[in-house]
Amino acid sequence: MLKKFFQALRPPQHTTLPDPDAELALGALMVRVAQADRDYQVEEISLIDKILARLYQHNAIEAAKVRATCEKLHAAAPETDTFGKLIRETTGLEERLAAMDALWEVVLADGETKEGELKILEEARIAMGLSYNDSKASRERVEHKMESRLDEL
Repeated sequence: MLKKFFQALRPPQHTTLPDPDAELALGALMVRVAQADRDYQVEEISLIDKILARLYQHNAIEAAKVRATCEKLHAAAPETDTFGKLIRETTGLEERLAAMDALWEVVLADGETKEGELKILEEARIAMGLSYNDSKASRERVEHKMESRLDEL
């Protein structure tokens, strides 16, 4: 009886989440990496939006909406490897490598690589069917891009 009383006080939850596709799975993984250190910063949110816009041709508002959905998926989400497997099963190698680049961008965004972030990235790498060398090359590509941007400033 008490349980029913408390349930009656809670607002109804009408939000049903979409079944994740490769885009939502990657977005949820990026959110998971960004939140791994329990310090989800505006810069990380902005970077995730930019990556989603770049990879999936969204405008800024669409990318923010996708990221917001990804945040909800992450919160209600299956394990990291579920997202990685979904990406592996629905995309080709080139898209999986782009996904790994995106994850490294988020990991390296704040200039620090934290153990929790690296653990999630490694789980995702394995689930996406990518090799250690694929991940290493991806990190090097992202670091090179970041250095090039700094040189331009």
